[in-house]
Amino acid sequence: MHRTTRIKITELNPHLICVLCGGYFIDATTIIECLHSFCKMCIVRYLETSKYCPICDVQVHKTKPLLNIRSDKTLQDIVYKLVPGLFKNEMKRRRDFYAEHPVDASNGSHEDRGEVADEDKRIITDDEIISLSIEFFDQTRYLQCPAAMTVMHLRKFLRSKMDIPNTYQVEVMYEDEPLKDYYTLMDIAYIYTWRRNGPLPLKYRVRPNCKKMKVSHPQQEGQNNASRSGPESDSASDKAGSPVGAPSTSSSLPSPGTPAQSPHPQLPHGPGNNSSSTVNGSSAAVSAAAGAQTPSRSFSQFSGGSGGGSGGKPRKMSLNGSATSSG
Repeated sequence: MHRTTRIKITELNPHLICVLCGGYFIDATTIIECLHSFCKMCIVRYLETSKYCPICDVQVHKTKPLLNIRSDKTLQDIVYKLVPGLFKNEMKRRRDFYAEHPVDASNGSHEDRGEVADEDKRIITDDEIISLSIEFFDQTRYLQCPAAMTVMHLRKFLRSKMDIPNTYQVEVMYEDEPLKDYYTLMDIAYIYTWRRNGPLPLKYRVRPNCKKMKVSHPQQEGQNNASRSGPESDSASDKAGSPVGAPSTSSSLPSPGTPAQSPHPQLPHGPGNNSSSTVNGSSAAVSAAAGAQTPSRSFSQFSGGSGGGSGGKPRKMSLNGSATSSG
């Protein structure tokens, strides 16, 4: 959003004040050699006794310094527009002077005699009332507002007067160009060179507010979903890869009074039959009595899982240095 910075007229005084008299420029005149400006009367009097600039000491002219000075109308208009009431007071002072000296009045122009009104000079003051027309399609309203009124205040007035809900936006325009909220009517008149030949022509339009919507990319959504489901999928794969009935490693050790339990599954055996296997050239026999002390545990617990070996194939297990084979 655009922010406006208000500055005091005193901050611009170094660019608007004549160094010879200490007042604001009246009939601003510039030296063409160095572009320093002064009041016309001040610099003419100064150059009667000197040929150098009062500020930078550059030589204005060797013999006739008045030939190298020019009237600066643009600078004078800026001073009149920035300093409230300066133009009106100066015109009144000139009219009073020529009223007392009527003989000298025929020599100058209308502005020199103070016969130029604010309307002719297009000088607008803050307290001046400006007539304007505000148009909406084929409807036109006429208002009289202070020159210091901003576009933001005009928008609020239209919203209140026309009962426009907050869900719609009011936009004030000059011709087809939207105006900034911080513009005053005086700014608009200066920017678009309003010549007071009728009401200041403005327009306004109403349109819905545009809400900003968040646009999410499919790739970003996939990454977010993967990050959210990552821990769950990891835990699920761990569960699938581990045996269903695998004993917990955090189980406590058996007490001295409890018979020792073999970590191996019960080997199938029949009366008088021993299961034996040969590993590295050594054989071991497991008796039925030893198998009876082994706790009963289902063989299916150790088959079929990714962490429990390949299903259906015999597994070789070590028991007290010997090997047994489970079929």
